[in-house]
Amino acid sequence: MKLDEKAWMAQFCQAVKDEFGGRIVCIGLQGSRGRGEEREDSDIDMVVVLDRVELEDLDRYRRVVANLPCRELLCGFVSGKEELLAWEPGDLFQFYHDTAPVVGDLEFLRGTFAREDASRAVHTGLCNLYHGCVHNYLHERDEALLAALYKSAAFTLQAIYWLKTGVYVKKHRELWLELTGEERSVLERVLAFRAGEEPDLEKDSALLLQWAGATLREGVKQY
Repeated sequence: MKLDEKAWMAQFCQAVKDEFGGRIVCIGLQGSRGRGEEREDSDIDMVVVLDRVELEDLDRYRRVVANLPCRELLCGFVSGKEELLAWEPGDLFQFYHDTAPVVGDLEFLRGTFAREDASRAVHTGLCNLYHGCVHNYLHERDEALLAALYKSAAFTLQAIYWLKTGVYVKKHRELWLELTGEERSVLERVLAFRAGEEPDLEKDSALLLQWAGATLREGVKQY
């Protein structure tokens, strides 16, 4: 079934509003659809922030979205406001910038993360990418896992670029135009995988390992 995103979004928002009413702080869209870079089969990454969230609220949410068109594509994150305010600030940097609000906003998160939090997110991201690449190459040898690592690398590159320039470039293709060297090569592979190209376990592992390792060794202090 082809998704009419505008009609689907209106239906989703109305269903959530009917169920939770004034408890809604924000409804937003993340991921490739939030960036306008989706494929027909891309997930619909919805963010729903309520005043608070109990297990009963998750049951209610599951019930109201159960009969939506393309339910199998729906994923995302449901949270209480106070929990987000207490969240790891490095994660909030990406969460705030990657969410396109549809109802309400996330302005209550402004000021909850600082430059050093984004820097820590970059450092953690690079460490995870390096470890994941080594582990996959030695033990799993899974091309799908390698593609997932590259997807994570795109978010690390967004944070690096923000630290360098103060500009958060949301669309990966637009960011690719701004990058040079290995950073550009890594993001180019992200775009290639999204377009359907299969990873080359040897070459793509080598590129990711080289970039993550070199950035950890030489560049992490500047972030």
